[in-house]
Amino acid sequence: MPLRWKIAALAASTACLVAAAVGVLVHLWTAHDIRDRAEARAFNTVYSAMDIYRRTGAPPDGAELDPAALPAVLRHPADNARHTAPDGRVNGNVGPSVWAAQRVGGPGSPVLAVQINMGPELYGLRRLDVSMAVASLVALTAATPMAVYGAGLLGRRLRRVSQTAGRICAGDLDARTGPTKGRDEVADIAATVDLMADSLSRRLRTERQFTADVAHELRTPVGGLLAAADLLPSGDTEDLLRGRVRDLRGLVEDLLEISRLDAGVEQPVRARVPLGAVVAEAVARTGLDTEVVISPERPAPHGEEVEGAEAEAEAEAEAAASAVETDPRRLERIVANLVVNAHRHGDGPVRVTVEGRTVVVRDHGRGFPHDLLRHGPRRFHTGAKERGSGHGLGLTIALGQARLLGAELRLDNAPDGGAVATLRLPAA
Repeated sequence: MPLRWKIAALAASTACLVAAAVGVLVHLWTAHDIRDRAEARAFNTVYSAMDIYRRTGAPPDGAELDPAALPAVLRHPADNARHTAPDGRVNGNVGPSVWAAQRVGGPGSPVLAVQINMGPELYGLRRLDVSMAVASLVALTAATPMAVYGAGLLGRRLRRVSQTAGRICAGDLDARTGPTKGRDEVADIAATVDLMADSLSRRLRTERQFTADVAHELRTPVGGLLAAADLLPSGDTEDLLRGRVRDLRGLVEDLLEISRLDAGVEQPVRARVPLGAVVAEAVARTGLDTEVVISPERPAPHGEEVEGAEAEAEAEAEAAASAVETDPRRLERIVANLVVNAHRHGDGPVRVTVEGRTVVVRDHGRGFPHDLLRHGPRRFHTGAKERGSGHGLGLTIALGQARLLGAELRLDNAPDGGAVATLRLPAA
């Protein structure tokens, strides 16, 4: 549920609770006041009636001697004092009521009683309850749209901050919320997010510049080391040294590639190429024992043979259907990195499957670490010791190149074990 509706519902619920509480309090107070006034009236009336009865010997109008409807508690009072008692019975338009009674003489003498009808007052109380309910509904009807409107203003301001944070998470380091109306907590949050973005942008740009500078400065001495290693006499020492220098040169090239991807200066050179052939070539260049499975071509209809021009036309149509528009060099880079990563950190057999615009690279090792699946690949972080050695740059480069191509690279673990990397290329 959006925030605006939550705030509107909370405001409406609060208004209903306030209206109900006020209505109950008013009802209880009014009912208590009606009962108190009726008791006082009955008490005073029986006092006056007793005075008239003692002077005239007959009860005045409104007073009776031992009436049949008199409550039992007042029929045999313990003394000659005046007593009152409520009577909740309703007889026509009479009731509920309050009785007051007093014995006219000594023990055994009749009881002079007066009945005060509370029906009109209680009918007025019911009308007051209805009026308060109608007024509460009218106020609620008017207040709810205002609450929705006010909550909508707050929600839009918060949505701006959320969108800015989302753009920053997506890599747009120049995203800012900007000035916001008001001087409340939302404005403070927006200003804090902008300050955080400024600080994060400065740190990331410093880190990227440092990476690019280090890689650029190391490129020349590493090239000199490799040339010097070629001049060494053949032997185990020369092979070991040359291998380490090659590893160092590969690391420098990876750092340069990452710095270019971070800077956003890379642009893909797209061409329409057969996906299966490009993937197979990329796997072959790794020199690693990897199985490549490409979706089979559509079989000819059963019982029919396609020959000549029809066969060539069908083959051309199938080749066009399996072609994708992408940068083949970057695609080969992604596939090669995924295959090398599977061999280095997983176990065989390693299989590459091509189907439609999807390339799946799977090994049968322990799978990707949970930390890598949650947070994605990180530089110079291999995730777990049991996944072997490395600089943690292969998946980072593959992910950066996939984003540049507009493709989706998803990392998962197979249910029966093993790491699964799925690359989905976009439609042309």
